Amino acid sequence: MRFDLRLRTRSGVAVLTTSALLASACGTSAPAARTGAAKPAAQTSGAAPAVRFTSNPGLERALRALEASYEGRIGAVAIDMGTGKAVGYRANERFPFNSMFKVYACAAVLKKARDTDPGLLDRVLRWKPEEVLENSPETKEYTDTGMTPAQFCRAAVTKSDGFAGNMLLRRIGGPAGLTGYFRSLGDPVSRLDRYEPHLTGWRPGETRDTTTPAAAAGSLSRLTVGDALDARDRHRLIGWLRGSLTGNARIRAGLPKDWTVGDKTGTGGASNHGTANDIAIAWPPGSSAPIIISVLTNRSTNGVPHDEKVIASAATRLAEALGRL
Repeated sequence: MRFDLRLRTRSGVAVLTTSALLASACGTSAPAARTGAAKPAAQTSGAAPAVRFTSNPGLERALRALEASYEGRIGAVAIDMGTGKAVGYRANERFPFNSMFKVYACAAVLKKARDTDPGLLDRVLRWKPEEVLENSPETKEYTDTGMTPAQFCRAAVTKSDGFAGNMLLRRIGGPAGLTGYFRSLGDPVSRLDRYEPHLTGWRPGETRDTTTPAAAAGSLSRLTVGDALDARDRHRLIGWLRGSLTGNARIRAGLPKDWTVGDKTGTGGASNHGTANDIAIAWPPGSSAPIIISVLTNRSTNGVPHDEKVIASAATRLAEALGRL
């Protein structure tokens, strides 16, 4: 499957170009378990529909008003994997990845373990106490015993553990290796240049360690709905996303409580223009076809904290624009 997510925009809202967005993904599957690995579910036969970005003036007005009150910038995309309908706002503008990169690094490690390095996921890795970063709530507890890449994946995705993210990057050739993995997914936009904690350093106009809402959503759909990963690894990744503990006030908060949601957050903090992101896969009740949602934000003025309510509100507007609310 390849998503061509190079879009032109009209008044900030993504519209379909003459080169249609392509998708040859396998069918969607049922949600995975709340935490940990999930058993593979049977795949729906047939290909997913081609993704079609459509203009939505109501979404444009709502997100412009939200930007004005927030005093910042919002990039947002939602793709209904059942119908192929997609909506977006500032879909092709670059925003910093922050810790959102960790779900893609985890996927790259799963791919490597499956294809070229059997046993990688269960190999115990050790480190020195002074190597552990400040934002590493799980790995700092395992310095004496070490952890496996599978454990690093869980810590990186569910708790956004910084040192775990770096350890995953080292298994795939560092930031350049992850950039190469994005290219293998058909994503020509997303890039990673630095390790934690330096990758959170961002200023408007900078391209290092950035993605766009459209590119991030396209790559996540390839990993969670498409065939970029083996079915067993796809379900394991979804299980970790659903077990995330950091995004309860973001996309999850903007969707009804009876939806099933898995997400990965990223936060740069006030010193980096208040950047904050969230990307999610979400299933409405009774639906086997998920929605992929990405919301990336930054403040206009440096030194101002991020705002999780803005991300939640944008998620609500996206779901409404798809006709799911």
